[in-house]
Amino acid sequence: MVSRRAELERLDEVLDRTLGRDGASAVVDLAGAAGIGKSRLMSEFCRRAQDRGMTVLRGRATEYEQHIPYQPFNDALADHDLELTDPDGVGAGRRGDRFGLHRSVAKVLARIAGDGPGLVVALDDLHWADPASLELVDHLVRHPPHAPVVIVVGRRDRQTRASLAAALARGIDLGTVLRLDLGPLSERACVEVLAPGLAPGMPPGRVAELYAASDGNPLYFLALLQAGQDPGHGSPRHVTGLGSVLLDELTPLTPAQRRTTEAVAVLGDHGTAALLAVVTGQARADVDADLEALAGRDLLRHGPGGRWTLRHPVLRALVHEGTDPLLRVRMHRLAAAGLAAAGAPATERAHHVERSLTGWDPEAVAVLDEAAERYAATAPASSAHWLGVALANLPDHPRHTTLRRDLMLRRARALGVCGGLKESRDLLHDVISMSPPGERGATGVRASAVTLCALMERQLGRYAEAVALLRRELSRTPGPPPVDAVELGLELGSSAPHATAYPEVRADVARTLDLARSLGDEVAEAGALAISALGETYEGEMSAAREATDRAAALVDALTDHDLARLCEPLARLGWAEAFLERYADAERHADRGLAIARRGGQLHVLPHLLLCKAQVHIQTLRLDSARELADEAETIARGIGSDELLVFVLSNKAYAQLYACPSDDRTPLAVAEEAVAAAGTRTNWWASIAWCMLGHAAIHAGDPQRARAAVLRGGGDDLEGLHPSMRPLILEILVTSAVMTGDTDSATTWAERAREEAKRLDLSSQRASALRSAAHCRVADGDTAAAAELFEEAAEESARGGAVLWEAFGLLLGATLTSAAGHPDRARAMWERARQLAATGGARLLTGLADEIRPAVFGTAAAGDVSEAGSASLTPREQEIAALVAEGLTTPAIAARLFLSPRTVESHLGRIYRKTGVTSRAALAVLQTRSELGEGTSRGTRIN
Repeated sequence: MVSRRAELERLDEVLDRTLGRDGASAVVDLAGAAGIGKSRLMSEFCRRAQDRGMTVLRGRATEYEQHIPYQPFNDALADHDLELTDPDGVGAGRRGDRFGLHRSVAKVLARIAGDGPGLVVALDDLHWADPASLELVDHLVRHPPHAPVVIVVGRRDRQTRASLAAALARGIDLGTVLRLDLGPLSERACVEVLAPGLAPGMPPGRVAELYAASDGNPLYFLALLQAGQDPGHGSPRHVTGLGSVLLDELTPLTPAQRRTTEAVAVLGDHGTAALLAVVTGQARADVDADLEALAGRDLLRHGPGGRWTLRHPVLRALVHEGTDPLLRVRMHRLAAAGLAAAGAPATERAHHVERSLTGWDPEAVAVLDEAAERYAATAPASSAHWLGVALANLPDHPRHTTLRRDLMLRRARALGVCGGLKESRDLLHDVISMSPPGERGATGVRASAVTLCALMERQLGRYAEAVALLRRELSRTPGPPPVDAVELGLELGSSAPHATAYPEVRADVARTLDLARSLGDEVAEAGALAISALGETYEGEMSAAREATDRAAALVDALTDHDLARLCEPLARLGWAEAFLERYADAERHADRGLAIARRGGQLHVLPHLLLCKAQVHIQTLRLDSARELADEAETIARGIGSDELLVFVLSNKAYAQLYACPSDDRTPLAVAEEAVAAAGTRTNWWASIAWCMLGHAAIHAGDPQRARAAVLRGGGDDLEGLHPSMRPLILEILVTSAVMTGDTDSATTWAERAREEAKRLDLSSQRASALRSAAHCRVADGDTAAAAELFEEAAEESARGGAVLWEAFGLLLGATLTSAAGHPDRARAMWERARQLAATGGARLLTGLADEIRPAVFGTAAAGDVSEAGSASLTPREQEIAALVAEGLTTPAIAARLFLSPRTVESHLGRIYRKTGVTSRAALAVLQTRSELGEGTSRGTRIN
């Protein structure tokens, strides 16, 4: 461990901190070139952890097995008799989704850590890890186990996949990942410390030459030293590279020993003595003798489970690539046969079957098919890979057409949930082309391919293409069979509203509904009603929405989970319709049922919609900690699917949950909203509009009213017709607030009046409450404190009637200082206390912070009319300076220029000033500041106007 003192000290700090009072988890990223000493440092770290009594699990990825799912984790968990894809192993189940498995793994690691002082999970060579393992690492970085767990990752920086590098980089930014970049050893350490012990008698000058040739790489330097000390080789005067030096070690081997070494390189971590005997065709005793000799030369090393590996991955790669290709194929074939004879599952044999395929082999393809099915839910990237291998070896003959279409459909589904949306869509185009309308046996396949292709187009944000594809299929002559027409019609109802207004697809949904009834298909009937319910709700047609929602809910509740297995997306639509209609208990009930069914059926694309529906309910009913957890899970799935379109929707809702859960000075919600609009790009559909409005919402609370206004107008257009119709009053409230904060009272009044009209049409408690708050903001700007106080209190009562606890607490806080100023201090204190309690119980840190800021104004000793001045006493020097300039009549740009600040910074300060003083306009702030300077407020008890 020469030249690694600094790294070891930092690693000791990680162990001390993990085993300290907090018991927090940590991730260590060991990065560097091949042979630089990552594995050696990892081993030393594990030894030190064991000396502290910690449990240590070690696993590694390997170069030629990059499609074996969860290999490094299965390797690490082997000592606990667990396998991540074992239905009874970590609780994920055969039909469970991979994201549920991630959560289960985190619990397993926490449980193992709980058996002692802590746990270290050391995962080496992760630059070769399979996609499923990388997703799991990403999850553990973003959602570390709640236990003293240290995850150590060893990798080659230049060969690391982008997804792993991004996950670790996010962890570094969050402070949860410690990165150690390992550089070369120093010349002094090599010449004066290593060489005397390993190559006694070698002249220092020659050692220095070898060090220069190695560039300080430990593996290379030690190989050169060994070669220089080997009597059979002499001193290597001409160094031709690490590869040649390592391969020289194979020269003295007998043919049998060479064959055994090649077999170990081919088998990787499966190289047991018994399997090596099968692969090499040697007697077991001869293999054991070879293994003993090779271990004596330090070419092979004995690992857990009786497995043999080459000394270093670089050496394995050299031997593997130097093995005759035909011999490699034969060895893999023999390995697959040997594993089959031993009763190994298809998932263990698939790698060797793939490596030994040289043409069409029905039995071999059956193994790949079985393994692909086994991993479809928990490792879809590997499933898609093996199906691709089967397709590549399937003869292009008519008798295989049915099998080819089936494999292609399954591969398309797998690709569609692991980031391969475009590849999935292209594959589905091929399936559609090779399934002519009316061909015997192809009708159902064609409809399924068209429906799935439309879903892929939808995930890619290509709604026009999805609608065109579906309409073409439904309008062809002769038309599709009724059963297929229902399937296509339901997908059309799901796709079209994103491309056009729902009224343009209303007739199509009605036809699908009638057709489903004529077939007696209650499941499809419920699906069509759910689509109608959300479509009408979104458009603000509440009478039709309530009727469709009632009918859909009644039918869904009468169906079994088995019936609803293919209805998860309409279940999500029903839940969202109920959430918008403020039927929060029903929405959560249907979302929970949909989540259970979708997880069992592996319908990943539906999970974010169901999770966010439940999160929306928790936001409105003020359960923000759980809302954030639900949004985090939805984000994980959306990123795993690889849909930017879905990510826009997820991030918008995540920003909403974070906005009220984070303190007022936390910029995270704004950053998430910014990422949402960045993902939306130039799109103008439902979710893009929501993203822009959420950015406006976050900007208001960040004290940037001008940006808030610009964002809402970008999302809704100058006429605001692009705004979510059933949510317009809430969105208009952003515009009203921004206008009041910037002194644009005319615009505020116009938007507030429109909010009142929209709320009257919608007849929803939360929307009426929002319109009342908008009116109250305008009354404050006009100086009518008493009227504003009454409106805020009325808004809180309206929110409470609808069950929207968030808006109840918000309205109470906005009205508390004004109610006190209007001469009702006892009432104001009661409002404050209830709001503070609701906010604290619900995890609304934004609101608890606001409550604490205005407390002096509500509970101060000054007269009722002076409560705002009590709040002004809590202003910071910078806030007092800005308030004074507002009183002078300076605009935001002028204040920014005077104080050498950005306009956005000035607006942020103003936002905090408004919250502390209880005023909501520049005019009222100017009056307050003037009276404070003149000392008139306290003596006269004048009402703040």
